[in-house]
Amino acid sequence: MTFAFRKCLLSASVSLAALIAAGAVAAQEAVFVMAGNEVGAPTYNPIKATMLNTATGLIFDRMVAQAADLSYHPALAESWEEAPDGMAWTFHLKQGVSFHNGEPFTADTVKQWIELFKTSESENAYMAEAIASVEVVDDHTVKFVMSRPEPNLLYNLSSTFMGVVEPKSYAALGDDYGVTEVYGTGPFKLESFAIGQETVLVRNDDYTWGSPLAANAGPAKIERVTFREIPEDSTAFLELKTGGVDFLLSVPADLMGEVGKEANLAIVTLPGQDVYYMPINVTKPPFDDIKVREAAAKAINQEEILASVFGGVGAVADTFLISALPESHVSDGARVHYDPARANAALDEAGWAMGANGVREKDGQPLKVTLWTQSDSIFRRLTEVVQAQLKAVGIEAEITTFDSSMIRDQYKTGEQQLAVRSYTWDNADIVDWFFGGDRLGYPNVSMFNDPKAEELRAAAMTGAKNMEERVANFTAYHEYVLTQFPMAPIYQPVQAYAYNKDRIALPEKIDAPQMGATVFLDMEVKE
Repeated sequence: MTFAFRKCLLSASVSLAALIAAGAVAAQEAVFVMAGNEVGAPTYNPIKATMLNTATGLIFDRMVAQAADLSYHPALAESWEEAPDGMAWTFHLKQGVSFHNGEPFTADTVKQWIELFKTSESENAYMAEAIASVEVVDDHTVKFVMSRPEPNLLYNLSSTFMGVVEPKSYAALGDDYGVTEVYGTGPFKLESFAIGQETVLVRNDDYTWGSPLAANAGPAKIERVTFREIPEDSTAFLELKTGGVDFLLSVPADLMGEVGKEANLAIVTLPGQDVYYMPINVTKPPFDDIKVREAAAKAINQEEILASVFGGVGAVADTFLISALPESHVSDGARVHYDPARANAALDEAGWAMGANGVREKDGQPLKVTLWTQSDSIFRRLTEVVQAQLKAVGIEAEITTFDSSMIRDQYKTGEQQLAVRSYTWDNADIVDWFFGGDRLGYPNVSMFNDPKAEELRAAAMTGAKNMEERVANFTAYHEYVLTQFPMAPIYQPVQAYAYNKDRIALPEKIDAPQMGATVFLDMEVKE
């Protein structure tokens, strides 16, 4: 064998090895499409953001993890104890944890993070408001001294908005933290972020401290994850169908049948955490009249929408909360149901008489209003049905469509009258979030600021000594808000995900309320 031949053979072997290695790397990459309601998140700063997405939960760990049944389990905290009077919590932290920039995670980290959170003046600061001070017991034990009992503390600590940030880089980067750079302790690290376009994460190879809810404590099996933002559901489905992406983090009901027709695609569903609803701006005539608000709310035929828009998948919504929450169990009289007879009667009582053209009139003015929606196809279809249902009782609604990533800024103007939108959350404090009098425009799209509601809100948010009291207080608050008709509930979807089963292997059991870090740790790419 000549030297030249041996050199050629060696070169070919090296090239083949490189190709195999490259193939292995490529095989551990996956492309996901964000859910429509996550499109446009402007930052990965959990302290300051009012909107976050699935990728956030992969960058940041939380102190506590939630299982599918919404029970609480260890994450960065291995265990915890609550004082009998609720005035202190002690957390025992995992050891050997480090941030993406190499800084260690310790009790002092938790103290600094909570102080940053409490003093941020952000919309999220309320989640730590009841923590009066943080005491470092030792490097891996921290004590929260409370200003009042907070029965919802574990939920708050499990929230993506309470992802634990690295304090030194947070201070150094300022407003750039979460945009140009971001450091958590999660199973993935940020490589790049183009707002409204895509986020690229790479595996944290040092990660070995995953929640026991996952079979794999880490590192993750997938090495690189790209999250694309595609506002149009049908476009996202076409990308999945043609192999441009591997996984859709949201599939509307009307596309589930199309997914089922493809041999290489599969759907997995989890209990829903969304509610579609129609916010009603209580400050804009004619909706400053509660009778007109009641009419608009009771003109919405939820059963028809469930059947015609969502193909019977999911459930109707007749309160503002998902039905899994005990605070959704309000009195029958407070539930908002389709009632065209009452809708018409309420408009008659408000002085709006039916005109010859099917549009009501008062003082020579027609009952014409604006109806805002976002550009996603499911919202456009749903809004058209809502428009027709309003017209059936004499309300003419003109649809205005905004880009999904821009509509929140439009809400902040307070110029909306009606809108069709959705939220994703699995805690009763969402009532506070969307109807609190100090959050007008956005997130309080309804511009609702009612004195009695504010009293009930304070009791719900801060007046409970235990969870039983909290549920009772929030039920009363939720029930009162419903009777003032600042919104009309419409629909509760399931969480539906579609993926290429030839490419992606999901764990046999998903013990999580959503597709977050617990699932991503066990997820694999097949080829």
